[in-house]
Parts: sequence; C-alpha cells; structure tokens
Amino acid sequence: MDALSALQNNPTLKEVPIEQLEWLLARGEVIEYGEGDTLFEPGALIEYMFINLKGVVQIYNFQAGQRRDVFVIEPNDITGALPYSRGRTANAFAAAIEPCIIFRLHRDLFPEMTRLHYELTSVLVHEMTDRVREMGKIQQLNEKMMSLGKLSAGLAHELNNPASAIVRSSSALKTHLAHTPDKFKKVMAIEATDRQVDEVNQVMFERIQAGQNHSFSLMERSKLEDELLDWLEDHGVGDAFDLAPVLMEFGFKPSHLEQLEQILQGKHLDPVIHWIFNNLVTEKIVTEIQEASQRIGHLVDSIKSYTHMDRGNTKSLVHIEEGLRNTLVLLNHKLKEKNIELRFHIPEDLPEISIFVGELNQVWTNLIDNAIDAMSHSGVLEIVCSVNHKWLKTSIIDNGTGIPPEIIETIFDPFVTTKEIGKGTGLGLDIVRKIISAHQGEITVQSKPGRTEFVVCLPLEG
Repeated sequence: MDALSALQNNPTLKEVPIEQLEWLLARGEVIEYGEGDTLFEPGALIEYMFINLKGVVQIYNFQAGQRRDVFVIEPNDITGALPYSRGRTANAFAAAIEPCIIFRLHRDLFPEMTRLHYELTSVLVHEMTDRVREMGKIQQLNEKMMSLGKLSAGLAHELNNPASAIVRSSSALKTHLAHTPDKFKKVMAIEATDRQVDEVNQVMFERIQAGQNHSFSLMERSKLEDELLDWLEDHGVGDAFDLAPVLMEFGFKPSHLEQLEQILQGKHLDPVIHWIFNNLVTEKIVTEIQEASQRIGHLVDSIKSYTHMDRGNTKSLVHIEEGLRNTLVLLNHKLKEKNIELRFHIPEDLPEISIFVGELNQVWTNLIDNAIDAMSHSGVLEIVCSVNHKWLKTSIIDNGTGIPPEIIETIFDPFVTTKEIGKGTGLGLDIVRKIISAHQGEITVQSKPGRTEFVVCLPLEG
C-alpha cells in the first residue's frame, strides 16, 4: 500500500503540502493489525497520533459489566494524541474488527511539527477542536442516558409496589364480593324497622368515615382485639376470630357492639355484625386500591416534573425544593435498599430562582446518587438549603467513605471517578460542573472519611 498516496487522499490532509506529508511519513511508522488485535486499552498512555489508512477499528468500554460499543475508527480517521491535546491516558479499548493498516507518530515529535510545518499543525489542531466538540456532545448524551437509566430503574421499582397492591386488592375484592349474596340473604330475612336500619347504618358509617385507625400501639391493638373477640364469642356471633381484627382497625369497641345490641333489642346480632364486617372489608380493600392509585399518580407527577415535560427548554422561576424532592422520589428505592436516613433542611421562605429545570434535576440526580453509592448500610444523607447574600446555597452531605485526597483536586475533570471499573464513566461531575457554570453558579466539594459535602451555589437573580 502506498502510504503517501493514502495521506494525500485523506480529506483532512488534502491541503497539506506534500513535503510536510513526506516529513510525517519519515518520522512515523506504518503498522499492520490483524482482526482482533488491540491498539490500546484503558489506562494506557496516549503516546501516538493514529491515522487509519485501511480497515475499521472498534472503540468500546464496559459499563456495569456489559460491553458498550462507543464508535468506530474508519479509513482516513485521525485519533489518539494530537498537538496541544491534554489527554494522557486512554479511557476505552480499541481493537481491529478487520485487518487494518495504521500510521502512527509519537507525540514527542509534535514540537518539531508545530515549529516547522504550519499547515500540517493547523489541520490537526482543527481536527482536535472538532473532536472535543463532538466528544462533549457524546458525553452529555451518555450521561443523560445513564441518568435516565437510573431513574427508569427507580421508577419501575417504585411503581411495582402500588401496582402489585392494586392487583392483589382487586383479586381480594373479587373473592370477597363472591360471598356477598349469601350474607345479603340473611340480612334481607331480618324483620327490622326503618329506625333500626338507620341507627345501625349510623353506627357503621361513623366508623367508616373515621377511617382505619393506625395510631394504636401494638399493645393497644392486641388488647382491643381481645376485648372484641371475647364480646363476639360471648354473644354467639360466628367467625369472631375473623371479625375482631377488622372491627378493631375501624375503631370499633365493645361499647359500639353493645350499642348495636341495644338498637336490635338483642336480636339478629350475627347477620347484622357480619353485614357490617362485609362493608368494612369492602371499604378497606377499596381504600387500599385508592391509595395505591394515588401513589402511582404521585410518581407520574414527579417524573413529569423531573423531566420538565410540560415546559419549554427555557429558564423557569421555581422553588429548588420541588426538584430535590422529585429526585428523591425517583431514587427512593436506593435509599430504602441501604436503609439510609434522610435529613431534609429547607427553610419555608426560600425564594424562587430562575433555572433550567431539567438540567438542574440532572445535577441533583448525580450528586444524590453518588452520595448514596458512597455510603454503606444505614448511612445518613443530609440536604440543606439556605440563602447566603446573592446566592442560594444547596449542600448535599453524606457520611460515606470520602473522596481520596489524590482525586479530589480533579474530581470535576472528565473521566475522573471514585467508582469501581465499569460502574461509572467519570463524566457525571464534569457534566454537573458545566450545568452549574451555565447557570453562572459555583460548585465546591470538601471531603474526609465520614463526611463529604458538595455545595451548589446558584445566583438568586439569574
């Protein structure tokens, strides 16, 4: 293969004088790679500029143990080190997916190139700026996709509980209603006056309107249930063991049952109390379905607000608390899994500020998710908001392992991460910093073992 012709036909190098391309070839080397051969891998020093003369190279990495193809290097593509580039180590794998011919030049020759060959240097610097711009877009997209992945997992987890409750309660209601006709026959056979019916209904509906009582202690519940059980058995009411717990939940006491006995003049207690029990069970199941449905509605509202679905891509005047709470709703499953205590300190008079809601929610997701990951079981997460002169200050504090001293100075740089290989891209805090900067704000971090605090300062007038 004629390497010089390949360089001359490269669209990026077509304006470079042939003498400079000849210098390039004389200083570098042409290497052939077989299918599957590795050009570099994460952590390797970026010592060479690569120009692909023939074949295709796959760039890939691993996330959560799964291989993820990032992009391919095709013929004429230029990658690796470039003049004035600051990258020093690779963050992905590169492997030939077919036989390749690659030209490479060591970065030690860049000073000579920039001093002697203006046109060659110019096109390579232009290539670098284009690459930085495209990589920035890819990084932001990848980080957004990772955030959405975390949130979708959380949302699925949070939706599963109320959805399962609805299915379970619906099935229970169906079974319960199947027994209603037999109980209805027994009630219809009772000869009761209109006044007796009204008074029985009044006792029952007062208990239903009061709702289920969850304020009893375990001892109080047990004592009241035993008292009801004894009363029912003493008065010959069947299935007393099943009836007593439900009557107790709705606040029935022996005095209420005595009131019913007085209304009915001691007659028909068994079918009437069973009829009341039947209505209470129906009310209980319907309430469970209603609460589960409301929970799903709340989750949908939270994700809608979080993703900024009902607003344009412009700044909005909002309370910071809304975004923080919506983020916590969507990450609640992770808090539960680790039994993390949440301490939320937000003043009631906190002012609204003008922000890009969707972007700032991405900030909260990254910071809170990182804090949760840094903590072991039964950790403490604190979120504190305050006003400091012209700034609205939000602190996210965890009592986790802390950030190593050798990393903290570069924690906001791209590809810096404290997580295990495959569990983090190192792009999250870089994106966070860019979003905060776009709001004319600031973000700082202080960390030691047992306490890490990220502080986000946003202008009150932006």
